[in-house]
Amino acid sequence: MDTLKVRDAKDVEEVVRAAIANEQPLEIIGHGTKRGIGHAMATNAVLDVSALSAVTSYEPNELIVTLQAGAPLADVLSLIDSKNQQFAFEPMNTAPLLGTPPFGTIGGMIAAGLAGPRRIRAGGARDHLLGAHAVSGFGDSFKTGGRVVKNVTGYDLCKLLSGSWGTLSVMTEVTLKVMPKPEAERTLLLRGLDDAAANKAMTAALGSPYDVSGAAHLPKSAFRARTDGLGDIAGQGEALTVLRLEGIKASAVHRAGSLRELLAPFGTATLIEDAASATLWATIRDALPFAAGGALGAWPVWRIVCPPASGGALGAQLGRETGGDVIYDWGGGLIWAALPPKGDAHASTVRQRVDAFGGHATLIRAAEDVRRNVDVFHPQAVGIAALSERVRASFDPKIILNRGRLTRGVAA
Repeated sequence: MDTLKVRDAKDVEEVVRAAIANEQPLEIIGHGTKRGIGHAMATNAVLDVSALSAVTSYEPNELIVTLQAGAPLADVLSLIDSKNQQFAFEPMNTAPLLGTPPFGTIGGMIAAGLAGPRRIRAGGARDHLLGAHAVSGFGDSFKTGGRVVKNVTGYDLCKLLSGSWGTLSVMTEVTLKVMPKPEAERTLLLRGLDDAAANKAMTAALGSPYDVSGAAHLPKSAFRARTDGLGDIAGQGEALTVLRLEGIKASAVHRAGSLRELLAPFGTATLIEDAASATLWATIRDALPFAAGGALGAWPVWRIVCPPASGGALGAQLGRETGGDVIYDWGGGLIWAALPPKGDAHASTVRQRVDAFGGHATLIRAAEDVRRNVDVFHPQAVGIAALSERVRASFDPKIILNRGRLTRGVAA
């Protein structure tokens, strides 16, 4: 494995241009914590941007932070937390699920675009990315966006970089907006609901005027006993439906009381506050019941996005047909599914069921031999696939960057 560590954007340009000249594709990594997601790269040359780790600028009063792409995410979260600020989209920490060290980078966070429970209210990573400096597959540096929130004229290329898994460019610096942390956090707990009833309760809560910022459901599970982060909240794998309210304390308390009344037909809701609530939502954000070190650590894990109202039916069907375990987030719009080991990770079943419900599924965790034989990312419709290919070709015509990561069977 030939690893090329770069020191600045000029180095990145030179490495990419040399790769083009030698027709040698590059795998782009920061700390490599998400290398297990996607297909194995069709290359043995690695472009390592971990040395691009500086915080270029942080202006708490302006709610803006500019960072080099290799900046460690944990350090950045600690920095903005010191000013009582946060990334409102709650970036997922994939380390527990993948069994990797917790050393993800800002670039990896943007490239993966995996948002947490507050996605339903705050939007995704792309909605908080104001600007970026990057090097394209032509070996040219370019800048997109800026340092202010404004109406966009022309192409907003930032949105394309988020969730592109490093196939469009090598990001060297990004500017993100941060938001104040809420003063108070309250979570209502409903116990014992089945998937369909929980889906209805979450839908009712999200349709209410009470500004719910998290809606998730952990079904009754024989596999989930005293999961980290749940403690005694959901002992012995009982079903738990959770709804979060945030804001100034008086408002959060008042809205929690009103929401409890609204949800009375589903049962009597209990309440947890602040630190206990935050721990619970971190558990859901990072899918900790399916952690690599837990009871289901050897099982493949799917991340399924579907219409929220259909989530309960889809998740319950997958659970019945495969014998697997699921967690619902985003009011039913996001399903984490841990399924028993199988040669294709149940891909044919998952794809058929998800297609029927109008969703898409990504195989987040599976052994490399499994990922070699199934599509990790959901196959796109013909028109969308053609558009995606035109976009990719406009950034990287020689397929130099992360060749083969998104599509199975792409040769070096």
